[in-house]
Amino acid sequence: MNNRIEFLKAVAPFNMLPTHIIAEVAEHLQEIKYSKDTVIYQQEVTKMRGIDIIAEGEYESFFYDGAQNKRLLEIHEKGYCYGGISVLLNRKQSIRTVIAKKGTLVYFLHRKEFRVLCKTYDDFLQYFTSEFGRRMLNDEFAHFFKRPTTFEENYVAAEQLYSRKMESVEYRDIVACLDETPIYEAARTMAIHKISCLFVKDVSGNIIGYITDITLRDNVVAKLLDAHTPVRNVMDNPIVFISTEAYVYEAVLMMFRTKTRYLLIKKNNEFIGFISRTKLLSEQAQSPLVFIQSVKLALSVDELKRKWEAVPQIATKLLGRGVHAEIVNQVITTVADTIATKVIEGVITEMGPPPAKFVFMVLGSEGRKEQTFKTDQDNAIIYEDKANEQRELVREYFLEFAKRVSDKLNFIGFVYCTGGFMAQNPEWTHSLSYWKRNYTSWMAESVPESVIKFSTFFDCRHIYGEGAIMDELKDFLNEELQKPMEKLFFHMAKNALQYEPPLTFFKKIRTFTKGSQEVFDIKKAMTPIVDLARVYALKNRIFDVNTGERLKALKEKGVFTEAAYVELIQSYYFLMSMRLRKQASQIIHDKMEPDNYIDPETLTKIERVTLKEIFKTINDFQTKIRLEFTGNILG
Repeated sequence: MNNRIEFLKAVAPFNMLPTHIIAEVAEHLQEIKYSKDTVIYQQEVTKMRGIDIIAEGEYESFFYDGAQNKRLLEIHEKGYCYGGISVLLNRKQSIRTVIAKKGTLVYFLHRKEFRVLCKTYDDFLQYFTSEFGRRMLNDEFAHFFKRPTTFEENYVAAEQLYSRKMESVEYRDIVACLDETPIYEAARTMAIHKISCLFVKDVSGNIIGYITDITLRDNVVAKLLDAHTPVRNVMDNPIVFISTEAYVYEAVLMMFRTKTRYLLIKKNNEFIGFISRTKLLSEQAQSPLVFIQSVKLALSVDELKRKWEAVPQIATKLLGRGVHAEIVNQVITTVADTIATKVIEGVITEMGPPPAKFVFMVLGSEGRKEQTFKTDQDNAIIYEDKANEQRELVREYFLEFAKRVSDKLNFIGFVYCTGGFMAQNPEWTHSLSYWKRNYTSWMAESVPESVIKFSTFFDCRHIYGEGAIMDELKDFLNEELQKPMEKLFFHMAKNALQYEPPLTFFKKIRTFTKGSQEVFDIKKAMTPIVDLARVYALKNRIFDVNTGERLKALKEKGVFTEAAYVELIQSYYFLMSMRLRKQASQIIHDKMEPDNYIDPETLTKIERVTLKEIFKTINDFQTKIRLEFTGNILG
């Protein structure tokens, strides 16, 4: 008996209990021996009678996938307690399959006594709920734990669509000609090889462009061009390529964003082949990526409105199949970008060609490629500097252009920004030199109001126009940020600390009254991670706009450890998934405008436990940012 008591005193979470309770528990323990390779529990099948504490030997635990492969395999040694989470949070069913390794002796405690301990001692209960919360932040664990009834079918579908890499795709060999080749010879080469895309190389062997059937139609036949003209005079560019290590869905999204129909495939810094958009889409016949193509083919603003209204259904299906929230964000953002581009092109057709080169850029959540269904317009225009006599003409055109674009987007479902951060606001449509002065003054002033503007306009990317204008602005910012900016970072850090995770002193979710419900604002709960990633990205001159991409870049620079990166990225996308599900449900089922309010009582026990772990994680990182940027741990 004494041996059992001393053993429990060294084992978590029993070491949290008073000594006399440990002695009482020791009396209720039952010794069970298992021979090597005995299957003790089967996932979602075995009903747990209680919990096991390993006294000698080892347990091997894992999930089986649809192909009976062991996933998330773990080895548990002496002192490990198995079964607590299953008893408390999984209807007494074993979450994982468990096999005894070696000769294994366990102390078994019946669930009746275990539950009494949980009800009596909060710290004891918290040990198991916290462990489960941490595990649910692991995407693969969460996927297997929450797998749907038609698990094999849905898991395989998600794997094929969003886990398949370009290296597995069948591509065509590159056929090329020199840039001095006459057009008629290039066309003859295309006919011989039965290809619709011929790449063009310079004398050094670098691919500099390509010609297609459409190139020959639009640039040669329609213009009655001499067939002896060199192909360099009619070829299309720029060249767009993707690594064999990239995912298939990334390739499709890249094709839509760049408007290219052909994508070169690169391996070990060499082009090994190419693939057409038609080919890729034909392999994704049931994919929402095909829906994006239908958006591109829409002929009216009314049709674009109907397309946008269909997006919540698509997002719900993706999330239901276990697709990661980051990917769902990318799909939503790509649809939004495609709609905006269609609107912009339509307005240019109405008004005539713009009098200057320009970029139409999006800000905020759309700028970060993190768009949800409750979103307003955040955009701006930068146009090239023109001579004095042309300034008024140029400005007049772009302000009218911006108003028409904004009106059409509002009709489609992207409502006007209440804060006025729109290109139709004269304050946010200016020349490149004016925009540089804007950023300079915001950084120099470094007061809370200007810092908010700087933060908003740091989360920007262009979706239409001359990318070179945006590149020049970023080069300018890169130089400016190398100067001492302590005051700017101080106020940005203060801004990042403005929203605290909704967690009370007693580790309960803090709510407020909204109508007849007690709710918390999930957008505000996510904001600290967005702000934290932004301030560290600025300090380290990282110009990625997406929160996930920023966190990854910070990890690669050594600013965040691997563990810190994983905690933040998993926390962020767990919240994003919850937010998207709630908003989609409000639109589809409740037929109401989506919002960001969540009632904890509508969540499962598992979701509430996971949320508490996430809020603790955010709180810890806010302490770090408070100390590093403000020098004051108490704020």
